[in-house]
Amino acid sequence: MELSEKTIGEWLEYWATETPDKEYLVYSDRNLRFTWREFNERVDNMAKGLMAIGVRRGTHIGIWATNVPDWLTFLYAGAKIGAVLVTVNTSYKQNELEFLVKDSDIQTLCITDGVFDGSYVDMVYTMLPELKESQRGYLHSERFPELRNVVYIGQEKYRGMYNTAEILLLGSNVDEDQLLEAKRLVQCFDVVNMQYTSGTTGFPKGVMLTHHNIVNNGLFTGEGMKFTPDDILCCCVPLFHCFGVVLATMNVLTHGSKQVMVEKFDPLVVLASVHKERCTALYGVPTMFISEMNHPMFEMFDLTSLRTGIMAGSLCPIEVMRAVTDKMHITHITSVYGLTESSPGMTHSVLEDSFEARCTTVGKEYPFTEVKILNPDTGEECPVGVQGEVCCRGYLIMKGYYKNPTATDEVIDKNGWLHSGDIGVKDENGYYRITGRIKDMIIRGGENIYPREIEEFLYHLDGVRDVQVAAVPSPKYGEEVGAFIIPKEGSALTDEIVKDFCRGKIARHKIPKYVFFIDEFPMTGSGKIQKFKLKDLSLELLKGQEII
Repeated sequence: MELSEKTIGEWLEYWATETPDKEYLVYSDRNLRFTWREFNERVDNMAKGLMAIGVRRGTHIGIWATNVPDWLTFLYAGAKIGAVLVTVNTSYKQNELEFLVKDSDIQTLCITDGVFDGSYVDMVYTMLPELKESQRGYLHSERFPELRNVVYIGQEKYRGMYNTAEILLLGSNVDEDQLLEAKRLVQCFDVVNMQYTSGTTGFPKGVMLTHHNIVNNGLFTGEGMKFTPDDILCCCVPLFHCFGVVLATMNVLTHGSKQVMVEKFDPLVVLASVHKERCTALYGVPTMFISEMNHPMFEMFDLTSLRTGIMAGSLCPIEVMRAVTDKMHITHITSVYGLTESSPGMTHSVLEDSFEARCTTVGKEYPFTEVKILNPDTGEECPVGVQGEVCCRGYLIMKGYYKNPTATDEVIDKNGWLHSGDIGVKDENGYYRITGRIKDMIIRGGENIYPREIEEFLYHLDGVRDVQVAAVPSPKYGEEVGAFIIPKEGSALTDEIVKDFCRGKIARHKIPKYVFFIDEFPMTGSGKIQKFKLKDLSLELLKGQEII
């Protein structure tokens, strides 16, 4: 296997020529289906439409939407003409949106109505009051000088905004030769996608990823799961995140497979899509798989077509991986470890790995990738079995943080190693385990405690549906262990039952001092649990009590 030097557009055109009538993109819940040829034609029309409104090589296009059918159309259309697609987290609110639009120099912003409790249309008008008085394509904002166009993804019309149909219509007036010339200039090492780190701490930073970064990461992800054109992947993870746009979309693109999309995560739609389309692979973060298996209609669906998939996005509990194998027929569930800055996959447990290795490790390094465990204090490589910071080097390293060389230099050292901020360990067989984040580590009276170890232990307690362990401030020890548990329905768990389960089985200083029963974890839009918010939540729940 070699590194691919095809661009995203070249891969799309390859399959549109090789298997033109094979289905590529499917929305099973509305029976919307595109073959490779049909989708490629729509992408070309959209690319010409974007050119008609001033999008050129290097232009930044923002997309703020759930996994709607034209999300991928905009990705590929921009990629074909050398533009950069900037993804916007679907759960962003006003301040976050304005920060990203300004920081990323977006020229064209594409939006839908919105999700959850926020209207994207209203927030855009709040950000750009002049939009209602502007002719489409002639926006001039003092606060956002780069922004020229707002596109509504859909048929509805909003003052000052184009809609999708109008972009496609404008594209019909652009000469085909202009599109061919734009395509000719695109190189595989050009930036094609910019994703903002989810901002669990500090301001988000724009991670610049090239065709070469993400195409190859998708290619090797699929190789690790033995993907072929016959595979059918159900993608219910958000496209604005690397999990959706790389591990799913780039995998399917490089293997000529079928991508079954779920617009917004709903366990019932996922189960029905797998059942109806006979999907062979399913992706998700641990909480998604837990929601699917706990759905009251779970038993109604035939999931026997499933063979593989990826559980990633946060540390994957071993017990959940075992349950997915047993109950969902995903006999070869794998996990990918990485971060946006590494495109994202750094290590992957693959089909050849034993069941035990796939359940208890994140596998070995990707092809053409170096991974080391480095001592965060000395920078020296840790011996086998000794925990340190997980670092990697190779084709997968981002081009850098947008307009932020200082931050780039803080994570990529002079030898080209990307520092993840995660704690991990390499075993004698070359497999990696992730034990937590450097900043998540609990320091209790000088003892280093890794939350992952306690979480894995607590998953064995009957009645625990999901659990996270985080630091609770303590005047005496600096920090104490807090266990935040989502109990199973009908469970009679108490804090004393939890502590009793731990006694004599794990070291005394690791036993949770505090046990909190909650309904849900604070999450980012991409499904990552925000542990730093658990610390704040503990103080709220302990208000009025003496903390010792």
